[in-house]
Amino acid sequence: GSVWQRLGSQVTAIEYLPNIGGAGIDLDVSKSFQRILAKQGMKFKLSSKVTSAVKTTTGVSVSIESAKGGKSDMLECDVVLVCIGRRPYTKNLGLETNMAECQLMKDLKQTYLSILCVEGITGQAVHLDYNCIPSVIYTHPEVAWVGKTEEQLKSTNIAYKVGKFPLAANSRAKTNADADGFIKVLGDKKTDRILGVHLLGSGAGELVNEAALAMEYGAACEDIARVCHAHPTVSEALREASMAASIGSAINF
Repeated sequence: GSVWQRLGSQVTAIEYLPNIGGAGIDLDVSKSFQRILAKQGMKFKLSSKVTSAVKTTTGVSVSIESAKGGKSDMLECDVVLVCIGRRPYTKNLGLETNMAECQLMKDLKQTYLSILCVEGITGQAVHLDYNCIPSVIYTHPEVAWVGKTEEQLKSTNIAYKVGKFPLAANSRAKTNADADGFIKVLGDKKTDRILGVHLLGSGAGELVNEAALAMEYGAACEDIARVCHAHPTVSEALREASMAASIGSAINF
């Protein structure tokens, strides 16, 4: 939707949840993300559900009502983009056959879960930590995260600390005139171990991989803070946020 918005379309996002970004997004990031997209001109109907979409001679008539039910509202659109997630499609794929006969197509060899699947089938040791699998929303700015959100940590009574660094204080982001967003690092209050990293900004989908690698190896916030990052780069913001989480303050903010 954000691509169409930047190309000049008027975009309205209809979301069943009370916040944008879907399941797993940190609410602090979600609120800032929505403000940035709204500033770009995108409109939102939150806590709403689509009950029908009917093609007309001029476009599509979409019927909307509150997620809790109630009076319906109509929205006239030229095009409807449906993005409600994925579900597995395994019927008639021959998965019931002898697994020894399973052959992996060439293009699937590069996918992480496909490799793990075949390793398991062939009796090899399989390691998978879903907590270290990054998520990315490919908008502008991008949103990315790995690990726990503040809400998840609060719900499980895990004591944590927060380090946050705005991209407006990062020299590379300012030079690129692309300084909307921030990076937030969540660390264990006692051990300093990284519990979650949340990024909002240009290139977040690239930066999150450093955080995923650090978490996979059980790194502390101090570990990222002590690694020299090239200057000037946006990645320095991750170091600053990690430093803020570890010792309570960043250097350049």
